[in-house]
Amino acid sequence: MTHFWSCITEYSIQKPNALALIGDHNSYSWAELYNSVIALSHQLHAYKDGVVALYADNSPAWVIIDLASRLADITLLPLPLFFSQQQLQHAIASAGTTAIIHQKDDLLSQLLSLSNASDINLNGFVIELCDDRKKVTLPAATGKITFTSGSTGQPKGVCLSNDQQIIVAESLLQASEQTQIRHLGILPFSTLLENIGGIYTPLLSGGVVIAVSQSTLGFNGNSGFDLTTFLSAISHFQPDSLIVLPELLLALVGAVKQGWQAPGSLKFIAVGGSRVATTLLEQAQQCGLPVYQGYGLSECCSVVSLNTPSASRIDSIGKVLPPCQVSIEKGEIIVSGNTFLGYIDQPDSWYQTQVATGDLGKLDQDGFLQIEGRKKNLLISSFGRNINPEWIESELLSNGLLQQCVVFGDAKPFCIALVMPRDNTTTNESIQLWIDHVNRGLPDYANIKQWIRLIKPLTFEQGLITSNGRPVRIAILSHFQHKIDSLYQGHA
Repeated sequence: MTHFWSCITEYSIQKPNALALIGDHNSYSWAELYNSVIALSHQLHAYKDGVVALYADNSPAWVIIDLASRLADITLLPLPLFFSQQQLQHAIASAGTTAIIHQKDDLLSQLLSLSNASDINLNGFVIELCDDRKKVTLPAATGKITFTSGSTGQPKGVCLSNDQQIIVAESLLQASEQTQIRHLGILPFSTLLENIGGIYTPLLSGGVVIAVSQSTLGFNGNSGFDLTTFLSAISHFQPDSLIVLPELLLALVGAVKQGWQAPGSLKFIAVGGSRVATTLLEQAQQCGLPVYQGYGLSECCSVVSLNTPSASRIDSIGKVLPPCQVSIEKGEIIVSGNTFLGYIDQPDSWYQTQVATGDLGKLDQDGFLQIEGRKKNLLISSFGRNINPEWIESELLSNGLLQQCVVFGDAKPFCIALVMPRDNTTTNESIQLWIDHVNRGLPDYANIKQWIRLIKPLTFEQGLITSNGRPVRIAILSHFQHKIDSLYQGHA
């Protein structure tokens, strides 16, 4: 019996009637949570040692399924609802998924060949076998597989042990300096950070996980966002802690400036997922929001460093949390101490003791970690999605309509493109139709929402492309900074 499950057992005995989970339509006491997890784990035991995918919105049921999978020694594959159909199919196939837990008549029912549906007696969820299972190899002790949004169309599956996840949850609990945390889950639970920091950490503290749907929080399936609904949910649930992305922090700061009052219960707002402007963090502090920036990646089980109430520096991503250690090699951040087990079906990646992050950074004399840029051209939107611009550019250039295309969007709410048509007689309407076509094949977070038509091609003589035609992104961004910034005006 693990330490984590021992804690849940202990709380179910010490305070059986106290709330542990709060959802849209139902809640669970500690005793009810314990009994529900035990019952479901018995039902899932038939799938022991297999990979079971979970495709669902945030809810108490998501938490119970996650915990029951741990207890039944199942490898769980959480599937993000924001994945494109192609990415869902890739994740399910490449993980060698045995079965899928989902709700009847959802997207997966249309996408996949499933059979032998069994009701798991949990709010309309069923478990169905995958008929076209691919045989794959996983590192020993893999308890969870997480697919990030991916820097290309085919993201890798990161394998983690259950113990690794709890080590991070315990480290976060200690760093936050809180007890009996009442946490409102904002990000999807399929996001590793929310899974660990928003479920395991509060439960370890004997607190409450508020697990409501994305629509209750103001998000809809098309990545729309209703700020009023979002603020109302925070005010209604009175949480102690939140995990937000920079885009949501910007919304909170703007709301406070417009007169909204954050609940006095809020003690810890963790922000991460992509670079956060120091000016935004300063504004948040001036608004009285208890914001602490952190940093991490899936290959290090989500969190590597975090600012905390007793150790915070606004221009840093915090001090490294145990058991992680960080070294700087040729300017690159190298992490050891709690590295992932490896990638699916890639034995050469298994059980490595260090992770080269691809991020450039430094440790100051007081031990605070700072990010100075990315080693490669990876974009991270302000919604925390990893995007490889070359991926989108190759799609846009694929039919010959465009001669040149350069995509930007780092730390921004959406991607934009600079485009040069091959034929000067090409109309803007034709370009838009083509961009719309390409967007339909991309996940929403990688869509081109705005674009600029170049008057003349980018040239080597200008210093905007290399001798072999590759874009010099920093130079292009500097050259067109004013025009690019204008595309984001009114979209904060």
